[in-house]
Amino acid sequence: MSIIEQLRLLHPGWRDLLEVAIVSVAVYRVLLLIHRTRAMQVLAGIIVLAVAYGVAYLMQLPMIVYLLTLIFSYGAIALLVVFAPELRAALAQIGRSPMSRLFGRMAQGEIAEQVSEAVERLSRSGIGAIIAIERDVSLEEYIQSGSEMQAKVSADLLATIFTPYSPLHDGAVIVRGDMIVGAGCILPLSQAALIDRSLGTRHRAALGLSEDTDALVVVVSEETAAISVAANGRLARDVTPARVRELVAGGTLREVTTPRGIDVAT
Repeated sequence: MSIIEQLRLLHPGWRDLLEVAIVSVAVYRVLLLIHRTRAMQVLAGIIVLAVAYGVAYLMQLPMIVYLLTLIFSYGAIALLVVFAPELRAALAQIGRSPMSRLFGRMAQGEIAEQVSEAVERLSRSGIGAIIAIERDVSLEEYIQSGSEMQAKVSADLLATIFTPYSPLHDGAVIVRGDMIVGAGCILPLSQAALIDRSLGTRHRAALGLSEDTDALVVVVSEETAAISVAANGRLARDVTPARVRELVAGGTLREVTTPRGIDVAT
């Protein structure tokens, strides 16, 4: 490295600051996208393997180095196949224009109205329900566990799906954009210790999905008729239909204040 290059490192210019800012934003967006998803767990595993490779290289363990080299060589192809849905979601997010986001927010307001009306009806009738709103992380693997649909979101249809003894009332409904894309879907159960023992399988499923993805999950309790909302691994109890409308339209769960608070032990 020349003396001029060394001096440039000591006195960064505006181009260097611009590059650092761009890379920082890119890394932040990637981490935000994979946060609380299975990709984060895989990333942790890759870091462990990289550390093991470095230790084996320093200790001159050729067999371990060779095996880890093979894993890294073919593992990249395997990751592309396994995380194809996440990659599609990431590329779709990058390709969204400001205008498409504006139209998306307008459409989300209509969806929020239909979902809040549906959960209000179901709560009044004491009918249990669980509705997952897909965001950036794809829920395709959970859609495949139930019955795939392509139906416009409406309060009437949501109330009909969760009617007792109907074929799809036991599972979750998954909403993508302004469409219901799955019904009777099976969601992962959370392993978190719940303070309130009255919380049932629907609440655990809502928490489990919110821990693995960035989905917003609305639950109506069959026992108490109370409405709950799960997001980012947090569960809010006794949420009003008006607040459900705000959350589905783009609000954050951290702003929710409820009489019982967040019933999750960490």
